[in-house]
Amino acid sequence: MQTTTKTTFTNLQQELLQLYARQVSEEDLLNIKHLIGAYFAKRLTTLADASWEANDWTQQDMDDILNESDQKIPA
Repeated sequence: MQTTTKTTFTNLQQELLQLYARQVSEEDLLNIKHLIGAYFAKRLTTLADASWEANDWTQQDMDDILNESDQKIPA
C-alpha cells in the first residue's frame, strides 16, 4: 500500500503557483525574479537599519563586525 503525504503550501507558494500556471517569457521571468529579490533586499535593509538604530551602533561597530569573523554583535 502506498502512503501519500499531504503538502500544505504557504500563502506565498500558492500565489506563485497561480502565477506560474501561466506561461511567461524568459524576460518576464527574469523581471519577476528581480522584483522578488529587490523586495527581500529592501526588507532586510529595513530590518538592519532598525537594529542599527535600536542598538545605537556606530560605523566603527560595523567595521569591527565586518572585519572579525568571530566578532559578536554588540548588545
